[in-house]
Amino acid sequence: MSPSYRSPSVPPPRGVPHAELGINYLAVLVAAVATYALGMLWYSPVVFGKTWQASQGLTPDQAAAMQRNAGRAYAVTFVCWLLMALAVAILVHRIGVTMLIGGVKLGLVCWAGVAFPIGLSGLMFSGKRTAGFVIETGYQLVSLLGMGIILTLWR
Repeated sequence: MSPSYRSPSVPPPRGVPHAELGINYLAVLVAAVATYALGMLWYSPVVFGKTWQASQGLTPDQAAAMQRNAGRAYAVTFVCWLLMALAVAILVHRIGVTMLIGGVKLGLVCWAGVAFPIGLSGLMFSGKRTAGFVIETGYQLVSLLGMGIILTLWR
């Protein structure tokens, strides 16, 4: 146990500022940037980009237009990954995860208990093809595993 470990059932002392949550904010930023960079590779034509594009029913021209006008979407996506990394960092600290395997397990639990069910329930009502969902949820799984690892090992 680390000296900063506190049982999840014991609330933090009153008056403790947020800066003392025990979170490495640089690691949070790096985890978000790594996830964003992984997404650039994951959805590139070299990996799953063409398959994902086809699963969405997008023509090459539509995909190109979507990329040209995607500045806002990219910014929102980065903020979302930053928030996700912060949430994982808080869990790492509050649960007291300190080993690589613990970070992997936490990433897996976050994916299986949050990201996967939300994505799957959305798929059920979207009318989209399963291939796109598999690509998207695979990216989320690898991202959350990476975040769990980065934020556990770089505390």
